[in-house]
Amino acid sequence: MRVIRIDASTATILLTEAPAPKVRDRQTGEIAKDAVSGEALMTVGVVYIDEGESSLLQVTVPESGVTDGLTVGAPVSLPGLIARPWESVFNGQQRHGIAYRATAVAPGAFPMEQAG
Repeated sequence: MRVIRIDASTATILLTEAPAPKVRDRQTGEIAKDAVSGEALMTVGVVYIDEGESSLLQVTVPESGVTDGLTVGAPVSLPGLIARPWESVFNGQQRHGIAYRATAVAPGAFPMEQAG
């Protein structure tokens, strides 16, 4: 499937959920691993605000990309943010959505107001 790069340079991104291990299998508790590196994956909840619209997103990041100093409610940066459409069949039901991934999550800053 296609990978879509997201330019977040003008967005305000606020942390809504602290980093937590991404669970691959809820029955066994198995933690998801990166298919290439084998590194454990984490998820973070954010609100992504840009051009007057906001969306709640769950973003996957490698465990090594989780930076110290993250505070729920504070701005964060998500370098290398991408969106990947997906679809699957689960229990006979067709499901689809968009998975978000970044190379890291780090404390950020509110974007500068544009002079008008």
